[in-house]
Amino acid sequence: MDNLYCARTAQELIKKLWRDAAVNAFDPNDANRPVYSIDTPPPTVSGNLHIGHVFSYTHTDFLARYRRMRGYNVFYPMGFDDNGLPTERYVEKKHKTKAHVVGRSAFIKLCLEEVGHAHEAFGALWQELGLSIDWRFTYSTISDLARRVAQQNFLDMLTKNQVYRTATAALYCTTCQTSVAQAELDSMECKTTFNTILFTDKAGTTYPIATTRPELLPACVAVLYHPDDARFTHLAGQTLSSPFFNTSVPCIADGDVLPDKGTGLVMCCTFGDQTDITWFERHQLPLKSVMDERGIWLEHTGPMAGLRAPEARAAIITTLKAHGLLIEEKQLVHAVNVHERCKQPIEYRVIPQWFVRIMENKELFLENGEAIAWFPSFMHSRYKDWVTNLGWDWCISRQRFYGVPFPVWHCLDCSKVLTAPESCLPIDPTETNFPGGACSCGSTNLRGETDVMDTWNISSLTPQINIANLIEKVGCSSVTLPFSLRPQAHDIIRTWAFDTIVKSTYDANTIPWRSIVISGHVTQGSGKISKSTGGAALTPQSLLESFSPDAIRYWAGKASPGVDTAFSEEQIKIGLRLQTKLWNAFRFIEQQVPANARRLKAERPKDTINAWITDRCTQTTYAYSLYFEAAEYARALDSVDQYFWHDFCDNYLELIKDRFFNPHKYTAAELTATHETLYTVGYHILQLYAPFIPFVTDYLYQQLYRTPEGSASIHTTQITVPTAAPERETATEQVIAQILHIVGEVRRQKSENHVSLKTPLSSLTLIVAATEAQTTLMAESATITGITKAQAMDVQIKESHPGHLCGVSMVLAPQDAVEKTS
Repeated sequence: MDNLYCARTAQELIKKLWRDAAVNAFDPNDANRPVYSIDTPPPTVSGNLHIGHVFSYTHTDFLARYRRMRGYNVFYPMGFDDNGLPTERYVEKKHKTKAHVVGRSAFIKLCLEEVGHAHEAFGALWQELGLSIDWRFTYSTISDLARRVAQQNFLDMLTKNQVYRTATAALYCTTCQTSVAQAELDSMECKTTFNTILFTDKAGTTYPIATTRPELLPACVAVLYHPDDARFTHLAGQTLSSPFFNTSVPCIADGDVLPDKGTGLVMCCTFGDQTDITWFERHQLPLKSVMDERGIWLEHTGPMAGLRAPEARAAIITTLKAHGLLIEEKQLVHAVNVHERCKQPIEYRVIPQWFVRIMENKELFLENGEAIAWFPSFMHSRYKDWVTNLGWDWCISRQRFYGVPFPVWHCLDCSKVLTAPESCLPIDPTETNFPGGACSCGSTNLRGETDVMDTWNISSLTPQINIANLIEKVGCSSVTLPFSLRPQAHDIIRTWAFDTIVKSTYDANTIPWRSIVISGHVTQGSGKISKSTGGAALTPQSLLESFSPDAIRYWAGKASPGVDTAFSEEQIKIGLRLQTKLWNAFRFIEQQVPANARRLKAERPKDTINAWITDRCTQTTYAYSLYFEAAEYARALDSVDQYFWHDFCDNYLELIKDRFFNPHKYTAAELTATHETLYTVGYHILQLYAPFIPFVTDYLYQQLYRTPEGSASIHTTQITVPTAAPERETATEQVIAQILHIVGEVRRQKSENHVSLKTPLSSLTLIVAATEAQTTLMAESATITGITKAQAMDVQIKESHPGHLCGVSMVLAPQDAVEKTS
C-alpha cells in the first residue's frame, strides 16, 4: 500500500470494478435471497440538482447497501420525473419563452430534448457519489411505458368509479395557467387592506361590508349574515345593491357567518375562497366570472378590465373612493394560499376537470397509513393531519401541454365520454382520432381531451411503473406490492406519499410499501436549500471538486432521519480525516499481519486483549444492525466511529504494538491470535463503514482481503449479526479498564515530569486491594510493561486501597539508560 490514499484514483478503479463485477445488480431470477425493493424518488427534471439531493439520495443508498450486505436481493432502480408543470416551467425559463407561444407540438419536442440532457447529467452525478443503483432499470415518467401504466390506471379507476369529471370551482393558478391540487398549495403571509365598502337597500340605507378583495365586486352574488344576528334579521328576503356596479343581490342567513368579523355582513363572490364555494353550492347561487385563464379581468368589470388582481384591486379602490363608497381602510397581514411552484396567489375557476375520489374514503387511507412503518415515527402524524384535514377531492387535470394525456374523447352531441382500448395505449387523443370511429349515439363529432394529468398522478404510480419496467426489461417480475421501502423528504408527505397510498389502495387494495423513511432538508442560513431558494454555491459539482464523495457521504450520514441539517464543511473535513485514519490503520495491518492470516473461527480468542476487541466488535455490530433496522443510520455510523476511533485505534492498536515490536515476550498462541484478530476486526470495520463510505472501504478490501476472502467486493460480502444481544463480558472489560487506567496514569506522570512518553521506567508499581486483582494484572505484565516501557513491574496488595482502579507509581530509568534506549 502507498503511504498516502489517492481518492480520485481509488474512485475510478472501484467504479470500474462495480460495473465489471455487477456488484449492484438485482437478480430477478434469484429465488434464494429475499427481495428488498426500493421505491426510489425520481428527481424532478426542473433544474440542476443541489446539495439537498446529495443529502437525501445518499441516505437511501446507506439503506440499500446495508440490505445488500445482509443477504438481500436489492432492487434499487432510478427514475426521472420529467413530465408536467415543473419541467414545463424549467424549459420555459431556460429558453425564455412560453408554451402557448411555441405551440403544443414544438414545445413538447423542446421538453423532450431538455429532459434527455438532464438524464445524462443526473446519472453521472449519482454515479460519482457512489449510489449503488442498478442502472438497467432506469425509467422516465414521460416514457411510453410510464404513460401506458398511468393511462391504464386511469381507465381502471374510471371503470371502478374512483375518478369522475365535473365542472366545479377548482383551485387555479393564473400564472401557470392550470388548475392545481390542494396538496400543491403553500401558505404565505401577505400585507393587504381590509376595505369597508357601502352596499345600499332600496330605501337608500347603507350597509357597510369589509372585504380584502374588492376587485371581486362584479362577481358578488349574495350578502350573508348570521341568523342570530339581530342587527340584520330584518334583511331576510331583501336585496342590496353592490357599490358602483349597482347589482342587486339577495340577503341570506347562514350559520357559517362570523358576526364578530368585520361588520357582521359578508359578501359572497364567485370565487374568493373555499367559503364562497360552500355558500355558492349550498344556496344554489348563480356563477359570475370576472377573469380569464390568464388572470386578466374581463371587459364587463369596468375600471378593472384588462388588469390583473393587484392592479384591479388598486383601480376599484380608487374608483370607490372617488364615489364616496369606501369609508375605511385597515392594514392587516393575513395568510394567502399560493401555488408552491410559482408562489403566486391562487384563484378559483369553474372548468370541467377530472377528480380522484378522496373525501369518501379518508378513513381507509388513514387505516393504510397505520399499516406502514414510519421512520421516524413522528412523521406519521403529518400524514394523519393531512388526510384528516383534507377538504377537496384530488383534482388531477392540468391545462398544460407537456404531460400524460387522458385517454378519452368527448362526444359533442350526447356528452358521452369515450375511452381508448387498452391495446392502443399509450395514446394522445389530441393527435389521434377515436379508435372506435364513432360514438354509440352514431356521432363522429368527437373532441379529444386536451387536459393532461397532474404530474403527481403519474409519480404516485412509481411502484407500478417499476414493476412494469422490470417485466419489460427481463420478462418477469420478482418484485411485487408492497415494496420494502419508500425514501422521501418530509415536505412531500402530503403529495407523493399520500397520493401513492391512494393509488395503491385503489389499484391493488394494499399498501404501496411496508416502510417509509423520511429525510430532512439541508439548511443554510435561515432556510432550506432547494432549486427555488438558491444554494448555487453549494452545487454537488463544486463540492466534488473540493472533497471526495466518501467525505461528502460521511457528512450526510451524520444526519438523523426527518431532521433538517445545516450544511457543514467541517463535518465533511472530518470525513476526509476518517479516510486518512483508515488508510494508516490498514497500512499497519498490512505491515504486521502475515499474508496467510485468516479470519478468526467461531471461538473467542483466549487472551484478554484480543477477546475484548472481538467482544466490542460483536457488540458494535449488533447495535449497528438494530439502528439500521430502525433506519437510524446516523446512530449506526456513530457506533462504528466509536469502535474504530476509540476502541480500535486509540486503545487496541496501542495495546498490541509491543507484540509486533517485541514478539519474543509473547507466546506463539498469543501472536497467532493477535494476527487473526487484527485481520478479523479490520475486515469487520470495513464492512460496517462500507454503506457510508463505499470507495475507500472497497479499495482497502481489494488491497488486503480480496484474495483470501474471495468475494469480488466488500459490498458483496455478508455482515454477520448475532441473533441475540451479546452478553457483556464484564471481567474482561474490567481488566481492560485497569490496563488503560495504568497506561493513562503513566503517560500523565511522564508528562508532569516533562519527559517523553517513550522514556523507559526502571520500575512500575501497582497497588490493588485484593489477591485476585494482583493475579489478573500480573497475567498481563508483558502487555503493561511493553506499552509503559517498564523494565520491571510489581503488584502490591493494600487492603485499604480505595476504588476498583489500581494505584500507579513509577520510577524513571537512570538517564544513562534513557540515553541508551534512545
